[in-house]
Amino acid sequence: MEEQLKSMQIMIAGRSYPLRVKEQDMESIKHVVEEINEKIKDFQLTYINKDKQDCLAMALLTYAVELHKVKMNDSTTPQQISRKVDHLEHLIENILK
Repeated sequence: MEEQLKSMQIMIAGRSYPLRVKEQDMESIKHVVEEINEKIKDFQLTYINKDKQDCLAMALLTYAVELHKVKMNDSTTPQQISRKVDHLEHLIENILK
């Protein structure tokens, strides 16, 4: 039986994105969106002359570096890495739409 997807609306860097996600992923996505927006805000405060796109790219780079470090850490389970990668891929796909 196929799992039902739920609709949700997220806001990243002041732009709204509609998503269709598994219900059990909704809280994780909300948490990640909050973290991303906080990172973007931090970059905007640090680099006042940069636009939101630059700050978004820098936030994405921060997550990519963190993911790379996690991949290099032997104590992290493959399931943890897979979940983080899936969340990042999902967010990136929806941002690029």
